[in-house]
This record gives sequence, C-alpha cells and structure tokens, in this order.
Amino acid sequence: MGLGLRNQIAAIALSGCLAAGPGLALETFRIEAPGASESVAKALEQASLLLVASREGVTSPTELMAAARAEYARMVGALYSEGYYGGTVLVLVDGREAASIDPLSPPARIDRIIVRVRSGRQYRFGQARIAPLAPGTELPEGFRTGAPAPSGLIQDAVDSGIEAWRMEGHAKADVSGQRIVADHAADRLSAEVDLEPGPKLTFGNLLLEGESGVSPRRIIKIAGLPTGAVYSPAEIERSARRLRDTGVFRSVSLTEAEVPNPDGSLDVTAQVVDQKPRRFGFGAELASDEGLTLSAFWMHRNLRGGAERLRIEGEVAGIAGDTGGIDYSLGVELGRPATIDAKTDAVLTFDLAREDEPDFTSSSVSLGLGFIREVRDELTFQAAIEYRLTDVEDATGTEQYQHLSFPFGWTLDRREGLLNTNDGYYADFEIAPFIGLSGSESGTRITFDARAYEDFGPDNRYVLAAHLQVGSIAAASLTGLPNDLRFYSGGGGTVRGHEYQSLGVDLGGGARSGGRSLLGLQTELRGRVTDAISVVGFVDWGYVSASSTPGKGGQDHTGAGLGLRYDTGIGPLRLDVGVPVAGPKGDSDFQIYIGIGQAF
Repeated sequence: MGLGLRNQIAAIALSGCLAAGPGLALETFRIEAPGASESVAKALEQASLLLVASREGVTSPTELMAAARAEYARMVGALYSEGYYGGTVLVLVDGREAASIDPLSPPARIDRIIVRVRSGRQYRFGQARIAPLAPGTELPEGFRTGAPAPSGLIQDAVDSGIEAWRMEGHAKADVSGQRIVADHAADRLSAEVDLEPGPKLTFGNLLLEGESGVSPRRIIKIAGLPTGAVYSPAEIERSARRLRDTGVFRSVSLTEAEVPNPDGSLDVTAQVVDQKPRRFGFGAELASDEGLTLSAFWMHRNLRGGAERLRIEGEVAGIAGDTGGIDYSLGVELGRPATIDAKTDAVLTFDLAREDEPDFTSSSVSLGLGFIREVRDELTFQAAIEYRLTDVEDATGTEQYQHLSFPFGWTLDRREGLLNTNDGYYADFEIAPFIGLSGSESGTRITFDARAYEDFGPDNRYVLAAHLQVGSIAAASLTGLPNDLRFYSGGGGTVRGHEYQSLGVDLGGGARSGGRSLLGLQTELRGRVTDAISVVGFVDWGYVSASSTPGKGGQDHTGAGLGLRYDTGIGPLRLDVGVPVAGPKGDSDFQIYIGIGQAF
C-alpha cells in the first residue's frame, strides 16, 4: 500500500548528479544549495551521508565513494520531502562526478567533495483527492489544491484515510488505485488516490502462539478482546496493553488475520514471550536530617500460572538521622489481573510498620482488599476495604486505634516517561471514610495529588514541573486518627530546605501533632546542560492546619534551592540542596537530599 505509493512518487522525473569521496585526508566538504530555503537546506543536511562521514572523520576512499553513490537518492528524497520535484543534484569528488567513477577502481586519495543542489521551484498540489472517505475523516491540513506538495504529506493523507475506515470497523481498508502526476511546466503535482474500505468486520477469536507460563484461559481473559463486537484497532491496542501491564511478558504482539472468516469476523493472534518470573531490586536515599533510607523488594510475576503478582518489600529509614529513631516497614501485596472481568484487577495487601518520629512513636498492622478498574485509557478507579490497628505514643500519652476504612478514588496518568517525566500530567484523588472501632473516631480522610510537566525551549531543553498536594481529615477531631495518618510538612517529599516534619500543629506546652489539613506546592525548573546532566532550581511551600479546611488557621513555610541530575538511563541520580526561606526554622541552615529519580 504505502510502499507502492512512495515508489510512484519517486518515479517522477528528477535529473541529478552527486559526488562524494573522502580520501586519506579530506580537506574540504560542503553542500552548496544557492537560493534554497532554510527548511530545504536543513533537509539536505539531515539526509546527507557524506556530511556524517565528514564529521566522523572517515577517510577511506572506498567508504566515501559508497556514501557518494548513495547520496543521489538521499538528496532526491530530501527535495521531494519539501515539495521540489524539478531540482538537480551534482556530487563532485575532486572535480569529477561521483556517478562517473568506476566503483571497482575508486581513487587512492580524496581531498575535496562538493555537493551542489539546485532545488528549482516548489511544486504545489493541482488535484489533491482521496476517496471515498469515512465520515468524520480528518486529512492533513496541507493536503489541498494550491498548497505546497511535499511527498510525505500524500502518504500521511492516505494513512489518515485508511485509519479512519479501520476505526469504523473496516479492518482491511486499502489503496485500490492511485494517480500521481507531475506537471513540470506548471510546477504542479496531482495526487488522486482511490480507497477500498472493504466490509465491516467483527472481532473473532483470540488465538495463541508460542508457550507461556500463564495459562491460555487467563491470557484470553486478561486481554479481553471483545469477540463479536465491531472491529476497532483501539481495542486491539487495549488488549495488548492489558497483557503488557501484567508485567509477566517481555514482549506482546497482537496480529490480525490476513483473511476474515466467512461469517465476517476477524481472528487475532497473540504472541507473548515471558519475562523471568522472579525479580528483586533495592534503593537508597540520603537526607541530611532524615538520614539514610534503604529499601528492597522481591517479586514473583506469575505465582500460580494466572499472572498473579506477589511482591514483598521492606524499608529501613532514619539510619544515622536526627528525626527520632529508626523506622521499619514490611509490606506484602498479591495482585491478580482480570479478576472480575478484563478491566478489573484485585489486590490483597498486608503491611507492618514501626515509626519513630520526632513527635510520636507508632506500631501498626493493616490488611486490605481492593479492586482497580480501568475506566478508559490512562484512567482507573480504585475501591477497597481496609482494617488497621495502631499503637501510638506521643505527647498526649499512649493510645490504641482500630478503624475500618473504605477508600475509593481515581487516578489519571498522562505522563510521558515515568522514570524521568518531561511532559504530561498526573492526578490521584482518594476519599476514605473510616469507622472507629476502638480509640479512633469516625470520619473521612481525603487526599489529592496532582503533578504537571511542560517542556519548552530549543530541543525542549527546559522543563517546568509542579506538584500539588492537598489533604483533609473531616468529621473526626485532631486526635481522632493516629498521628501517622495526620499531615506534616517539611523534608524531601514536601518542602525541601526545612527539616523533616518540622511543620505541624502546636498543642501547647511543647507538644506537637500532625494537622487535620495540608496544602503543599513544589515547583521546579529543570535545564539540560548535556544529554546526561541537568541543573534544577526549586521553590517549595507547605501549609498545615488544625482545621479540616486546607489553608485555614494554620502555619506555612517555604524552602528553595538548587539541584543536579545525572541521567543513568534507568532514572536520574538526584542531588538537591535546600535552604529555609520563610516560616519556623529549625537548627539547620540547609538540607541535602540524595536519591534516585526525580523529586516528583
């Protein structure tokens, strides 16, 4: 389809000559394109193999002559891509045209290569027609009579027309005829393409090829291909994504059958390759006041042959820190995709934690069962039931809390590149009504976390990033929930430059507590210095209150600083140095944070 169209475009008459050839010491290389526009000049440079060879210091006459002979098609293609179909190209190797040099007898030495290109006049579309088109088809804006006629635009228009038919269920839509004619006297290019939509099809069966540790029944259920529904390429992509999201497979490929079934259905074949079932990892972070945090996990991706994922992780924090003692946590999570249907996963969690913080010491155990449902691409809904038992010792004494909570909410994730996001946004909202069983009051805990990223400048060298945090405890009093579920500000996760959990609520007599509400905003301006090194400037702000209304009747503080990032390919190494700017200050004039990954 597309290849035939490109070949027909390439068959339009274009005279050209090309020459290239470095020798033992290539002294001169240049591309001469008098009168060419900036875009044409850039296209020629990007297409030139000789320019690459010159920059890389290639001196072998054989290699340079091979590049010179290939340069003809490269330059022609560059001109076509900008809509110039009547140009000429010459390549001179020490004054001789490259095409005239015997490839079996290359020069012993090449000193000078000149590529001369005359683009001529830009062609414009005479006829620009693709038919028939599916309802609502949007062709590229420039594909119209009188507009410049770059070759790639024709292919883009054809692809748009075919894809629109496929979205309507016509899986085998294709090109049935094409007429591409150049009128050199009038500098016009006419492009007329006929499409054949073919019949509207439905999904047939999902067929499996290859061996996998996941049972065929579970693969089919996880993919959730809607057998009997009208064909849609988006549904195929969703099925492939669901399989990838399990983490079980190293590669996933879904291929449509070449020929529909007699009943008008179209089978799809899934080819999967398993990952190694077991995986482990570890991490470390260092902050000047919080000390060293070490974490590790072990995971089994396919515990019982149904893509069940068991993950066990532990963390030790506060090592050599001055924010209390050492904190310990252990978590176990068992997840099962496609538990109710293809869109609904189940998660069982068990957590143990011991926290020794500046204002309190707590020990907790929790058990939860939750469900995660795909609402649409990048949007999920979560609901769970969780039991939690917590023993807390703080300034008000020792208390045991038991409560049953019912958290539910949604997550929207449209970030590009989760390890080092440069563009997109993310939002997570959770509302968790809870019933006090012992010690704990009844009420609702609400949290909202939003992040946005925008790259800009030359080569998108700069990134503006922002992180908003909102929290509130409604209906329950300040001490109605254990201190580890109240809100603090200060430290790497909230306001850098201020000490960890330095902003809370003053209970009087030197006693402090976490607040009933939180507002926090972290902002960063990241600038790439090299491909691997970036510098960061940041300003963070936080507000904690005893009121359940965020931003009312509390205190705030601000921190700012500079950071450095080194991209390792699996995530950036991070170094931040922050200082307190406003608000209650502790004993330290600055804070240092070291870790893997961006701050947010």
